[in-house]
Amino acid sequence: MAGLIFTPDMRGQFAAIARVRWQLFVNSMRTIRGRMEVVARGVTFLAFGMGGIVGSIAIGFTAWYCVSSGRVAWLPLLLWPVFLFWQLVPVMASAFTENVDSSNLLRFPLTFPSYFLIRIAYGSLDPPTLMGSLWLLGMAIGIGWASPLLFVPAAGVLLLFAIFNILLARMLFTWVERWLAQRRAREILGVLFLFMVIAFQFIGPLIRHFGNRSHQPALSRVVVQALPIERLTPPGLAGETIAHSLRGDYAFALGSFALLCAYMLVVLWLLNARLRAQYLGENLSEALARTAAPLAKQKIRLGWNIPGVPGAISAVVEKEIHYLSRSGPILFTLVMPLVVLLIFRFTPGKSDSSAGVLGHSADLAFPVGAAYAVLILTNLVFNSFGADAGGIQFYFVSPVRFREILMGKNLTHSLVLALEIVLVCAGASLMYRPPPWDILLATVSGVCFALVVNLTVGNLLSVYAPKKIDLSALGRQRASQVTALASLGIQAAVLGLCALALLVARAYHHIWLAALIFLALAAIATVFYSLVLNRIDATALRRREVMIAELCRA
Repeated sequence: MAGLIFTPDMRGQFAAIARVRWQLFVNSMRTIRGRMEVVARGVTFLAFGMGGIVGSIAIGFTAWYCVSSGRVAWLPLLLWPVFLFWQLVPVMASAFTENVDSSNLLRFPLTFPSYFLIRIAYGSLDPPTLMGSLWLLGMAIGIGWASPLLFVPAAGVLLLFAIFNILLARMLFTWVERWLAQRRAREILGVLFLFMVIAFQFIGPLIRHFGNRSHQPALSRVVVQALPIERLTPPGLAGETIAHSLRGDYAFALGSFALLCAYMLVVLWLLNARLRAQYLGENLSEALARTAAPLAKQKIRLGWNIPGVPGAISAVVEKEIHYLSRSGPILFTLVMPLVVLLIFRFTPGKSDSSAGVLGHSADLAFPVGAAYAVLILTNLVFNSFGADAGGIQFYFVSPVRFREILMGKNLTHSLVLALEIVLVCAGASLMYRPPPWDILLATVSGVCFALVVNLTVGNLLSVYAPKKIDLSALGRQRASQVTALASLGIQAAVLGLCALALLVARAYHHIWLAALIFLALAAIATVFYSLVLNRIDATALRRREVMIAELCRA
C-alpha cells in the first residue's frame, strides 16, 4: 500500500532522525529546566508504567481464570477496556502525553515510506501505547499459563490487535487534524466532542440505574441483541479468534482472524491516504488574501477602557478575553464544573437518595464545584504566555512593563474564576439547595487564597518554564512537564492547608472560622505575590532569550 521496504536509504534517514532527537535530548540537559523536564517526564512514565504493570497482572489473572474455567466467551470483555483506553485516553488525557509534530520533517527530502513509518513510530511512543501493550502482554501470559498450546496463537492475535490499535489511533488523529483545519468542521466537531465527553461521564450513573433488579430483564434483552454486533467489532473478533482456537473451531477462528486483518487493512488504507496527501504538499490554510479597504470605510476601533484599570492592563485583558472566547477546548473546560455537579446529582448514593451522591451532604456541592473550578484554571495560570507564542517578542519591544502584562493576565484569570464561582453557586442552588452563609463565606475566602497562590506560582512558572500552546486545537493546550508536576505539588499543598483550616474550624464548631484562616493565608500569599511582581521585570529580561526560543519554536 505504501511501498514499505526498509531500504538502506531509509535506515540512514531513521538513523539521522534518531541522532537529531538524541542530540536535542543531550542539549536540553545543559539547562536546569531541561533536567527538570527529564525528571518530570520520568515521573510521568513511571506512573503510567506502574499502571501498566498493575493492569497487566489484573488482566492476566482474569484471562487465566476465563480460560481455565471454560468461560472463554468473556475474553472480548477484557479487550474492550483496552481498546477504549487506547483510543480515548490520548484525547481525554492529552496533558500527560508529548506528541511530536512529525509533519515538520516534510521540509527535508524524506521518501514517503520513511515519512509513513516515522509517523507510526512517533505515535507508538506515547504512554497509552505502553500501557495497552503491557495489558495485552499480561493477557497473553495469562492465556498461555492456563493453556500452553494456546499461547502462540493468542500472542499472534493480540499482537495483531495491538498493531490495529496503533494504526487506528494514528488514523483518527490525522483525519481529525484534517477536519479541524476548516472552521465549520471545527465548530461541528467541537460540539460533538463536547456532547460525547459529557455523555461519557453519565455511563456510571446509567449503569447504576439500569443495574437495579427492576431493569434487569430489559437490560438482558439489550445485551442479547447487541452480542452479534459486538462480535463483529475488532475487540470482539480478537476475543472470538482466541475462543474458537481453544474450542478447536479453527475454521471460525481463521474467519474471525481474516476479518480482523480486513479491519486493519481498511485503517491502513485510510491512514495511507491521509499521510500521502500531507506528503504531496496539501495546504489546508483558510487564510484569504487581504484587500485594502477604501479610505472612507476605514475606522479606528478603540480598545477597552476598564474604569480604574490602566490602559496597558486593559489592553491585555481585552486580548486575553478574545483568546479565551475563541477557544473551543477552553470553553469546554469552563463548563465542566457544572457538568460534574450534574453527574453527582444523578449518580445514586449508597442509600439511593433522590438527590444523588451528595443527597445527605448537599452543602458540599458548592465547595466541590468551586474546588474543581480552581483546578481546571491552573492550565492557563501556570503557562500565561503559552498562547502568545511568537508574539512574546512584541512584549519585549513594547513600552510596557512585564509587571503590567502579568497583572492584565492575572486580572483576566481572576474574572474568569469569579464567573465560574457564580455559575457554580447558581448550579448548586438549583440542583441541591443554596449553601449556608458560613459555608459560602468559607468557600469564597478559600478560593481567594488558592487563587493568589496559583497566580504567584503561575507568574514564576510562566517565565521560567513557558511552552507554546494552541488554544484552538484539541490536545495541544498542554503545559510543560515541569509545570504539570509543579502544579500537582502546589495544589496538594493548597488543599492540605484548606483541609487543616476546615478541621480547626470544625473542632470549634464554627465553620466561619475557616474564612478568617483563609483570609489570613491569602494576606500572606498576597505579600509574596507583590514581591514576585516587583521582580518579574528583571527576571523576564534576564530570561528573554530562553522565553523567545521556547515560544517561537515551530
